[in-house]
Amino acid sequence: MANSVSSIRNVGISDITVYIPTPKVELQALLKHRVSNDPKIERRFSRALDTTGQVSMRYPEPWQDNAALATQAAYELLQRTDPEKLKGLRYLTVGTETGVDHSKPVAAYVEGALQRAGLAVPTSLSTFQVQHACAGGTYAMLSIGALLQIAHRPGESGIVICSDIARYDVPSTAEFTQGAGAVAMLIEPNPRLLELDVATQGYSSKDVDDFFRPLDSLTAKVKGGYSVLCYHEALDAAFRDHCERLEKSPREVLESTDMFVFHVPFYKMAFLAAHTLLEAHLDRSPDEVEEFLKARGFHDSVEAAAQVGNIYSGAAYMTLAFHLAGNYARLGKDIVGQRVLICSYGSGNTMSVYSATVAERAPEVLESWDLPSVLSSADDRGLAPYEAWISGYPNRESYNAMVESAEIPTGCFYLKNIRDDGYREYEIR
Repeated sequence: MANSVSSIRNVGISDITVYIPTPKVELQALLKHRVSNDPKIERRFSRALDTTGQVSMRYPEPWQDNAALATQAAYELLQRTDPEKLKGLRYLTVGTETGVDHSKPVAAYVEGALQRAGLAVPTSLSTFQVQHACAGGTYAMLSIGALLQIAHRPGESGIVICSDIARYDVPSTAEFTQGAGAVAMLIEPNPRLLELDVATQGYSSKDVDDFFRPLDSLTAKVKGGYSVLCYHEALDAAFRDHCERLEKSPREVLESTDMFVFHVPFYKMAFLAAHTLLEAHLDRSPDEVEEFLKARGFHDSVEAAAQVGNIYSGAAYMTLAFHLAGNYARLGKDIVGQRVLICSYGSGNTMSVYSATVAERAPEVLESWDLPSVLSSADDRGLAPYEAWISGYPNRESYNAMVESAEIPTGCFYLKNIRDDGYREYEIR
């Protein structure tokens, strides 16, 4: 197995861009507001917020939908990419559960918007969308990685965008785990940042109803406690499958891992997942596992999730970006060669567990990042704009009237118009 895997050309991530919309709401203020309207919910809602560990959440501008978020992330990634590389772009795909059309994928809208913005995105590429709750982006990335390996054509690449808007019924305890954002990744052979092991992915999938969103609903339906249980069971099964394909014991895999990345629907879920997995397979106490994780920079990597909220398909990859940046700040060039275990969960459900290695040229990529600006861009506008967003999207006429007078910053993609037939048109300001 080892010889056959090592003979396959390396493929992986060369760069990552995280885009989070600026509007923010503080969750303590939201909790206070909800309780003022219905004092009977105070104990239950306070306990729910404490259980999540969330501090705030971000949500879209009135002129942004999921396609606008995805395009913004891709645009910012391409602004950092050698224009010559666009000639070899073969795949442009979006992993999402927040589609904007029942037929046309978000990726197709992204392609057109980027081209209209002046980027030389070729038409000799494949655009498609992958959906499986929060794991769609993972399967898009691993699929493109495998296709690039098979092609063996120099200069070819793909872009994967993990973009979503998390919305729940309000008032509810799930309201504290909303969020919005997009993560764009450049996938290439001989990657600069992270080499993926696409041959030993571990899988687990079952037909469960822990989380779903009916076709006629803007908001998702979630069974919180049951979904956490499904997450744990799928994680253990997929991890064991990964170990079998590596032909290594669970202990060997965990002890040789330098960075752990989990899907983070809420801040404390990352710790629940990590402790459950490590305590089971390393035979260590909770305190020992805590020290094991701290030594690897795990805690700092999930802080962004507490500020941003759940961005569904992008949650694991936002955490990955912050983990890489944090370890580079601690270790410098010694980050090269570190082993990463990535665990991506999608409700409904599926889990993929796979390994990656920090590439030799990663320091030059990480040196160019500015992740603190992702968090510092937050704009707390109070509860009124948030309530306007959560109340639902306006109809076509009122939306078009609103966007005509909206103050949209230069360089931002937005939903410019919804036509009479419902078709959506996007532009850059």
